[in-house]
Amino acid sequence: MKKILLLAVLALPVCACFAQEVKEDFQPSELNQPGQQYPMVNSQGYARFRIQAPQAQHVSVSLGLGGTHGGTDLTKGEDGWWTGTTSTPMDEGFHYYHVSIDGGTFNDPGTANFYGSTRWESGIEIPAKDRDFYALKNVPHGNVQQIYFHSESTKEERVAFVYTPPTYDKDLKATYPVLYLQHGWGENETTWPLQGHAGLIADNLIAEGKIKPCIIVMTYGMTNGVRFGGLGGFNFKDFETVLVDELVPYVDSHFRTKANKDNRAMAGLSMGGMETKNITLARPEVFGYYGLFSGGTYAPSDIKSKDQAKVIFMSCGSKENPDGVTKAAADLKAAGFNAYSFVSEGTAHEFLTWRRSLREFLPLIFK
Repeated sequence: MKKILLLAVLALPVCACFAQEVKEDFQPSELNQPGQQYPMVNSQGYARFRIQAPQAQHVSVSLGLGGTHGGTDLTKGEDGWWTGTTSTPMDEGFHYYHVSIDGGTFNDPGTANFYGSTRWESGIEIPAKDRDFYALKNVPHGNVQQIYFHSESTKEERVAFVYTPPTYDKDLKATYPVLYLQHGWGENETTWPLQGHAGLIADNLIAEGKIKPCIIVMTYGMTNGVRFGGLGGFNFKDFETVLVDELVPYVDSHFRTKANKDNRAMAGLSMGGMETKNITLARPEVFGYYGLFSGGTYAPSDIKSKDQAKVIFMSCGSKENPDGVTKAAADLKAAGFNAYSFVSEGTAHEFLTWRRSLREFLPLIFK
């Protein structure tokens, strides 16, 4: 195999023409490695990348989880640099990507890595107009810590991240409700703390007086070796055992929690929403609040009694199935349930949808 030197970064879709004139106000992405100029984004949402691979014969880019947002061939310059600008603006928010060079898959050395597509992928952030709600600001901050717990059912030592609110270490007698928050397919326990900004969203909402301080627990949602494209082989029942029978008792015994259904919520994005629906319906005595972020819907026939769930929340991007979540919430309300729907404007199956969903869900729970 030829040696290929990756010095800067890749390029996304290249096109001979653009839907609009591209403004030359590009700035380095906020996720870039220190001192790296590429990838860049401009005020319109276009992204520009640059990578040096002088001996390469073919360079292309895949964007999104598993390349779900497509790929494009890049153009080589006489100086050995492959460059390109997206052919259309990208949706605001976070996106995974990787580069393929002569059949090999590589991460972009110019930017940080994030776990997605069952591997560590490169990431780029298109600044959102409403990004203030997940921005790092001068407010009291909670703590996100990594914990290890034993799972007898899987014979493993497993990992979770736990967010505790700013007040947790100040009043040692106070107890807190708990949200169990799940990632999507191909991701892991690092997803919500990093890509999702769950801790910052909670910090900002607490500082604004919009939510009660709570604990957020984020763990790996898989229990077997299923790989990308094999979700059909995943057994939700096995993860139910890990979460409900092993992690919940561990958290209740190691943190100052309000250890009852009325102070316990579960939510998740995409596959995590599927897990949430399956587990909340199978174990109605454990969770009092349900949240599906691009993760399907509940129907009135799913819920066994009127007091089973205090809040049922369903959301998606406006480019997904907005009528589906809106109708599902209306049907639940008509049947007497406290149901809500939220549609993230201008987004699809992606992180700005889910960050916004968490912002909308948190103020509804633990009242």
